Amino acid sequence: MGVRLVSCFVLCFSFLSTVSRAIVPDSQRFKYVNEGEFGEYLTEYDASYRLLPVDAFPFQLCFYNTTPNAFYLALRMGHRRSESILRWVWEANRNVPVQENATLTFGRDGNLVLANPNGRVVWSTGTANKGVVGLRLLPTGNLVLYDNKGKFLWQSFDHPTDTLLVGQSLKVGGATKLVSRVSDSDGSEGPYSFVMESGGLSMYLKVAGSKGISYTSDTFSVTGNPLSAVTFSSEPETAEAHAYELKLNLAQGGSSAGAFILGRAKYNGTLSFLKIGSDGNLRTYTYNEKVDYRAWEVTFTFFSGDGRLSGCRLPAKCGSLGVCEDEMCVACPRPQGLVGWSKNCLPPKISSCSGRFDYYKVEGVEHFLSASNDGVGPVKIAQCRDKCSKDCKCVGFTYKQESSRCLLVPVLGTLSRVENASRSVYIKIAK
Repeated sequence: MGVRLVSCFVLCFSFLSTVSRAIVPDSQRFKYVNEGEFGEYLTEYDASYRLLPVDAFPFQLCFYNTTPNAFYLALRMGHRRSESILRWVWEANRNVPVQENATLTFGRDGNLVLANPNGRVVWSTGTANKGVVGLRLLPTGNLVLYDNKGKFLWQSFDHPTDTLLVGQSLKVGGATKLVSRVSDSDGSEGPYSFVMESGGLSMYLKVAGSKGISYTSDTFSVTGNPLSAVTFSSEPETAEAHAYELKLNLAQGGSSAGAFILGRAKYNGTLSFLKIGSDGNLRTYTYNEKVDYRAWEVTFTFFSGDGRLSGCRLPAKCGSLGVCEDEMCVACPRPQGLVGWSKNCLPPKISSCSGRFDYYKVEGVEHFLSASNDGVGPVKIAQCRDKCSKDCKCVGFTYKQESSRCLLVPVLGTLSRVENASRSVYIKIAK
């Protein structure tokens, strides 16, 4: 027994010593400073950027900013000789921008470190002394750190922001998910997310007092054994490869569980990505490297006339309140009735959680949450009103007369016009 313990100790010590001795060679080490001239080509979000010498067509690592002295370490996609916009597909330090003269360092210990000029570390790969010997940006857009056997010890594909590149996956459990930006000028995390779950894929809207509410139907749901992951792919539709299918390939453990076809590109679509926008919509973008102008094409839009759900089902299609019909915002619901819609159409202000409340009715509409939640029932409308009045998070409710079903809603947003006049939304106001 003692000999076995000694042997195990020797083997473990030998392994740890080998890992600790694995260092990054001089030729691989670098320290880049965020300084100097900005690039000259047009980029997404109208951002300014500085190139770093880490690239693999059509990707390049950069520092970029949309507001002064607030930079993100990011991957840019596109061909700089093209006149088409260059797009951002990954950020390392999301929510924590760095300053001018920040540094990106890849040292002998194998850790990739982003730090502000004062030395404060903002982001790192956490791979110090773990056997990393090199860094490489792959043609897929995957930034990897590898050991002396070529095994990836860290990869950007495991840490998506709002985008999935071809070959990149989301796994069940929420460890990896896509989260929207706040806006084009603010790269921090926004309220929308695209999540892999055991029963399918869902999109969530985060509202105050809630972890998130689903605003999609069962379009991406499956039955049977629980799912484990989904991978975005682009595959030739025919043997001649004249067109490519853009797919979400589902997995159950190590087995295939089918796929959702999102769209088709009439050319090689491997330079595509899937993104959840700051508006909460899910789109695929495909890059045609053979053209110089308008190289980007939107090849799939989830909420649209040609998508999985109508554009009127998008939560913020009509801002914080509005009636949508035929993909257009057509009315602003007021207590006095419907008036013309504008961006100034706002929900009523309720200054206190307690007190007496009244409601005004908007007939012939459905709330965007109705696509994924049929509410509870049967209940009487008076009971539905009473529940909303007692719930501080409730700003209104939907009611279906034909089924007597009630759905309390924590946010108003877009109301879709429907032909069924018995479906209504009741908006909460102070009495």
